[in-house]
Amino acid sequence: MGKLSDFDNELDDNHATFNPDSGIKVLDRSLLILRTATAQPMNLSEICSSTGLPRATAHRLLTALHVHRLLERDKDGRWRAGPGLSELSPASSDRIIQAGMTVMRSLMEKTNESVQIYRLTGNVRTCIASIEPASGLQNTVPVGARMSLLRGSAARVLMAWAPEELVQSIIPDAAFTEDDLAEIRTTGVAESIGERDPSLASVSTPIRANQGVVAALSISGPVERLRPSPQQLYGNLIREAAKRINQSLQ
Repeated sequence: MGKLSDFDNELDDNHATFNPDSGIKVLDRSLLILRTATAQPMNLSEICSSTGLPRATAHRLLTALHVHRLLERDKDGRWRAGPGLSELSPASSDRIIQAGMTVMRSLMEKTNESVQIYRLTGNVRTCIASIEPASGLQNTVPVGARMSLLRGSAARVLMAWAPEELVQSIIPDAAFTEDDLAEIRTTGVAESIGERDPSLASVSTPIRANQGVVAALSISGPVERLRPSPQQLYGNLIREAAKRINQSLQ
């Protein structure tokens, strides 16, 4: 409990109070840092200047918020919103599924291919929704299936907006590069041909809520039907579909 009194004494008189004040200073200061860093990416010195918090206090709280994935650091060392914020947002898996089912069914009917939604769950991706055509050769992915982030268009999309530490941990073994992820962030769509399974191809795009990427929408099927490029075939279609889901999540 000594830590609490340490925090109490670390703010100087000019910044001793700020609103809202819950009476729990560690919580108030953590939220102050969270609001500051999510409003605009900042380095440690800028956060200290903006909040009035001593450097040691700010660093300790930033580290704790990073552990809980509420904040992350970019390549320039600036703190910004982390993926944990999206996970705590109203865009829960159930809400994403509810927003996506009609759109997924429409995609399946237009393409006669399988359609899935994946979420990043730790160091894997998990299928949270899946629709298959009634007949024909399919790419059946059961809801709850957990897959590697090393391969596949959905993995590429999720990794394009994943925490930098996770990206760096998987890039050495991945079927894609950091340049590939940068391109996906520009185009908003990713494709894969025979990466996860030699007979399968797919195209994916991000689903967004609260200004963050919360899931990936995918169309997948046999390589023969999606050649020469799943992105050329269905890139525009899947982007428009994702926009409709995004609007439902706002």
